[in-house]
Amino acid sequence: MNWIIRSTKIVKYHTNLHEILKPIWEDLNKYNWLLTDLDFMSDVELPINFDHDCFILDSKEFEIIYNSEVQIIWGIISAIPKNCKFNVDLLGKLSSEDNKVWQSDQFLISESFLEIVAFDSGYTILKFTDKELSDKFKNHFGKEVLGLEKFNQKIP
Repeated sequence: MNWIIRSTKIVKYHTNLHEILKPIWEDLNKYNWLLTDLDFMSDVELPINFDHDCFILDSKEFEIIYNSEVQIIWGIISAIPKNCKFNVDLLGKLSSEDNKVWQSDQFLISESFLEIVAFDSGYTILKFTDKELSDKFKNHFGKEVLGLEKFNQKIP
């Protein structure tokens, strides 16, 4: 239930949230979103910025990002239960360069329902805790996404 997008054949650019979340978007409105370790490009105002290290957004705030043309270059984006409480200072120290990013079923934010990691505009990693959503995502993109475990086996 861990996938990697390494080709922009299926998306305009890496970590285009509108494109990668489209097949499962309707299933995600009951979650809050935690975003940290961000580097991004956008030409519109968003509920995220470079003044803070971490953001917790409700579904309406995240929908603004989803509907924008923002490109996430680096970052950790997690769908989390609405009732979760976090130490934002600790979350702000998480890194998309952590080795756990590349390990199957290892979440940087343990409460994540879905964790998306943008890695230097070259890879987008998605980890699911829900098999049905993972399957829906995989079925939509087909062979254009690769299992993270299989990807790791190809790296010497």
